[in-house]
Amino acid sequence: MPAHVTSLLSDDDLYLFNQGRHVQLYDHLGAHPTPDGVWFGVWAPNAHAVSVIGEFNMWTPRAHAMAPRGDSGIWEVFVPQASAGQLYQYHVEHASGRSNRADPMGFAHQVSPDRASRVCALEHTWGDAQWMAQRQGDLDVPIHIYELHTGSWRRPDGGAMSYDELASQLIPYLLEMGYTHVELLPVTAHPFYGSWGYQTTGYFAPTARYGSPQGLMRLVDVMHR
Repeated sequence: MPAHVTSLLSDDDLYLFNQGRHVQLYDHLGAHPTPDGVWFGVWAPNAHAVSVIGEFNMWTPRAHAMAPRGDSGIWEVFVPQASAGQLYQYHVEHASGRSNRADPMGFAHQVSPDRASRVCALEHTWGDAQWMAQRQGDLDVPIHIYELHTGSWRRPDGGAMSYDELASQLIPYLLEMGYTHVELLPVTAHPFYGSWGYQTTGYFAPTARYGSPQGLMRLVDVMHR
C-alpha cells in the first residue's frame, strides 16, 4: 500500500456506505495489514469514542484512538506497531459505559470463551484456475450434493479434524461415492458450538476450531481441483 494513503475509505466508499449500497465493505472495514502496520475500521454509530486495543499496545484503552469519518458512524485508525497474527479488540465508549468488542468485520477470531479478533493476512496462491474457468459450463450437468458439518465428520479419536486433515480424507470419499458438490454447514466464527455454526458472530472469519483462514482456503482449493 502506498505510503501516502491516509484512509481505506474514499469519499465514494462513504457515499455508497451511507446509501446502504456498498457491497465490498470487507475491503475497507476490519483489520488490514500492510508492510508498515495495520489499518483498522469499524462501524459504531452510537459510540462517543472508539480505540483499538491489543497485543501491540498492552490492551491500553485510548492508546490508539480511532477517528470518525463524517456522519457515517465509521471509525478508523492506522497502527504502525500492529502486525499480522496479533490479537485485538475495539474499546467502545458509549452512553451506558465502556465495553471491549470483537471485530464484526474481522478475518479471524479466537475460539470461545476467548473473545478477541486476530489480525490476519489472507495471502494464498490458488491452484483452481482450470475449475474456475469451466464451472459456468456445468449448469446442465446433474449434481450430487454432499452436506457436511466440518466439526463432526468422522471425528478421529473423538476430536474434530483440521481443514487440512479434512481435505486429505474427505476428497477420496467424495470421489468414491460420486458426489459432485459439497455444501458446508456454517464454518463462520460462532461462540456456541452446539449451534453448529448457525449463531454466527463473524461473517468474514472462518472458525478457528479447525485451523486458520488459509486452512479453509486450501480445503476449498483442493476440492475445486
